[in-house]
Amino acid sequence: MHALSGNPLDQLIGTVLSQATNDRNSSRAFANLKTEYPDWEDALAAPAVEVERAIACGGLGRQKSLKIQAILARLSPEGDGLTLDHLRSLAPAETRRFLLSLPGVGPKTAACVQLFSLGQSAFPVDTHVHRVISRLCLVPKRIDAAKTQALLEETAAADDCLPLHLALIQHGRRICRPANPDCPRCPLKPECLYEKIKGPEVDIPTINH
Repeated sequence: MHALSGNPLDQLIGTVLSQATNDRNSSRAFANLKTEYPDWEDALAAPAVEVERAIACGGLGRQKSLKIQAILARLSPEGDGLTLDHLRSLAPAETRRFLLSLPGVGPKTAACVQLFSLGQSAFPVDTHVHRVISRLCLVPKRIDAAKTQALLEETAAADDCLPLHLALIQHGRRICRPANPDCPRCPLKPECLYEKIKGPEVDIPTINH
């Protein structure tokens, strides 16, 4: 779920649903979930199998339903209902620590919430971003996604994080594809070492969400 959302909990759940599927399927799964359970308290109280059924179109329904309910259960003792609105008053480092403390939430998912919902400086690294950055040799060879994210967050200007993140995703989908990248049409070709050496496909480690 990469669309901007003013509700950080919606963004978090939507990002979980976006894992290992495309935007269309994850959007459908999120819409189904919210139609079935307009309040997150209802989703927490529902049998896991029913939550799984509601999000089945997004793939990995069993795993994602368990992760979603575990996150909601972790939030329930916070005192203000099921919400992440308290994150708005935290510094980015505190926000990141809290999000990473939630079940199944990794650096990429935490960064999505910070960037898309809270307006905090963060740089989520998905497979597209990682592939493009790796092929451009902007990070050390075979560095994993979490370390790539940390490097980008250290070097990218805060105002550049959102537009650059979106541009890299679009570039990875349309031109710098996993197989048969369209190098002749690539505007980054003059800077791309991958295109010059025509080496083996860059190994992309599993993303820790």
